[in-house]
Amino acid sequence: MECFAVDESGYTGFDLLNNDQPFQGASAVSISNEEAAALIKKHFPRLQADELKYSSLTRRPNYREPLFNLQRDVLANHKCVTCVANKRFLLILMFLDYATEPWYYERGCNFYQDGQNYSLASLLYYTAPTFLSEERFNGILDAFQRAVKEKSRDAIDKLVYRVGRSNWNAIGEAFGPIAKNSPECRKAIATPGVSTDAALVILQALINRMEVMSDGPYRVEHDRSTNLLQYHSLIQQLVEHKNDTQFTQSKIASITFPLKLSEVTQVDSKDSPAVQIVDVLVGAAIEATKVMTKQKEANYDPETLIRLYRDDQFIHYIPSLNFDEQKEFRKGSQGADVIDYFSKNFKP
Repeated sequence: MECFAVDESGYTGFDLLNNDQPFQGASAVSISNEEAAALIKKHFPRLQADELKYSSLTRRPNYREPLFNLQRDVLANHKCVTCVANKRFLLILMFLDYATEPWYYERGCNFYQDGQNYSLASLLYYTAPTFLSEERFNGILDAFQRAVKEKSRDAIDKLVYRVGRSNWNAIGEAFGPIAKNSPECRKAIATPGVSTDAALVILQALINRMEVMSDGPYRVEHDRSTNLLQYHSLIQQLVEHKNDTQFTQSKIASITFPLKLSEVTQVDSKDSPAVQIVDVLVGAAIEATKVMTKQKEANYDPETLIRLYRDDQFIHYIPSLNFDEQKEFRKGSQGADVIDYFSKNFKP
């Protein structure tokens, strides 16, 4: 059975405002341990460490070229996908999902039509710190993620208070419902299963691609790290979910249940060259994104690395003000149906 090795980077649970780790991502590669070991030996013939770890090797300038060449070989010759998300942008999208959209839904408006929620989230990402002040906007986002986590009346009241005290009228389409204490939005935030944990978003993106790339039943293998325990639980739920249904999410993304994914196992990364390869892919992608967004300095051109990826090998959740492109890409999206279905059937 075909096996995809999976690894993640940047996981911070429900807290998507972590300043030290602004991006979260994951990669999946269909490669055997024998093939992975041969690639590691080819590019790192003198490696003395127990395992290949991107975070360690990238600090050493003489390893920059072999790391690049390793990724070039993997991306050119193996089925693979990498997903990188701006966590602040994801949190804004979630705010719109639960603190805004339910008000529109009750009034018969399709808030997700042609991806307009992505356009509004991008607009908020770039303009809300100016209209509301960066401090107030950060306070609203923090209050929102805490309200979703705690689900108490007090926590939701604090969110309503923070929004109401801001200049929310400047972007009333987004902030009006919760500023006016919408009962529909309060109920959505308090719903069991609703979470700001981004693991399901990232994992869903990977699985969409793995389902397309695999010719038949396949399994997933990942490291035993604490962060990946959350991914493991979600993957197991997806494996066991046998409902017959399908959703369209964008021009290139859809998901059909039951999945071809049939098994998930945990391994020690030291014993899995395949998992070590994936660690390099996701680590390098996160670092390149930080450099490209000027959140980290580097003495190399990150665009050179990103150009190694084909369009169908790289998924990103990054704000964009190209609204026409967003509309075309997400035309026909069943965003509302997907959110409802996943919140009811899968528990973070």
